[in-house]
Amino acid sequence: MVRVAVTGLGPVSSIGIGVSAFAEGLRTGRSGISAITSFDPTGFPHQNAGEVQDFKPAEYLRQLDPSRWGRSSQFAASAARLALADSGLDLSQVDPSRAHAVIGTTSGESQVAEALTAQLVNGGFESQDPALLRQLSANRLANAVSEELGLQGESLTIATACSASNYAIGYGYDLLITGEADVVFTGGADSVCRWAHAGFFRLGALTGTACAPFDRDRSGILTGEGGAVLMLETFEHAQARGARIYAELLGYGLNCDANHPVSPDQASITECMRLAHRNAGIEPEEVDYISAHGTGTVANDLIEGRAILEVFGSNPPPVSSIKSMIGHTMGAACGFGAIAAVTAIDQGFLPPTMNWVNPDPELTGIDPVPNEARPARVRVAQNDGFAFGGNNAIVILGAVA
Repeated sequence: MVRVAVTGLGPVSSIGIGVSAFAEGLRTGRSGISAITSFDPTGFPHQNAGEVQDFKPAEYLRQLDPSRWGRSSQFAASAARLALADSGLDLSQVDPSRAHAVIGTTSGESQVAEALTAQLVNGGFESQDPALLRQLSANRLANAVSEELGLQGESLTIATACSASNYAIGYGYDLLITGEADVVFTGGADSVCRWAHAGFFRLGALTGTACAPFDRDRSGILTGEGGAVLMLETFEHAQARGARIYAELLGYGLNCDANHPVSPDQASITECMRLAHRNAGIEPEEVDYISAHGTGTVANDLIEGRAILEVFGSNPPPVSSIKSMIGHTMGAACGFGAIAAVTAIDQGFLPPTMNWVNPDPELTGIDPVPNEARPARVRVAQNDGFAFGGNNAIVILGAVA
């Protein structure tokens, strides 16, 4: 039986860049929320987001010229470069055709799309910058990882919105257990942009200053950005080079109910959790921690919480949402959740849900790990991801046995 190891982590987030800074941010409940600078938010009643304001791609990239790539691609490639460095792998010792890049996203190169749209509106088609047009296509996110690291295996961008990086992690898992890969760089990336901010505002899903998942008075999301990449390899490959193994990727579950454009469906989310457990070969009582999708909207948290109670019973494992710290990073969200789950396993603490004040009487039994990290022995962690259109994806990670 082929087992899949997590041996490298690459977070580029608003609460820290790199494993140590990100873990410290989780442990201390750091807020990555600040006033928006990516676009002029004048006119919006809500003007905060989780931007990575200190991101300097040239400090991380060795092959890519940042001026030729959009911000989301820069996030993806930088996160992959960090994951590689964290793993200690010498890529020159790996057959490049057996090293793959699988990256999830919601909006792709959204800031490039907005810049091109502005040029079109102001000056017509002839005013559009060819250099920007070359940066536009969303497939460039995975291509950026491949080009930065010299990978020659599959280079695939998956656009299943807010569950995209769990889809990507599952795809990477399959590449490894089927013997098609030795190494996979997988996760997600997205950038803060005007149209996503406007879209969530018009949906009534955007809050003002603080995202408070599972709180009785929660009022919505804050948009966020960043890149989150995990390096996966087979246990055999990792052990042969004496690698540190953070955790084992035990399996995943996917489904899509296609029930409603934006409203989550409890029955399909419940089934997705059970699919993930079966695929990972575990029982619900073995799960010690759930890294929740936890957007902070009334509907998502209610449906996710009820699904957890249905699957796990009246006393489920602790559930926390790191979106309370970094905002909703869209296609990168599950990647960050997976890194948080691996960190919980590796470092023995549960990341908190910040901004939580009042218990929700409709979610009695849900323990959101309020406001302070908690020491814990985590042997199995569940990482939830749900997306518009009913695209559900859940990944299961475990301590190395």
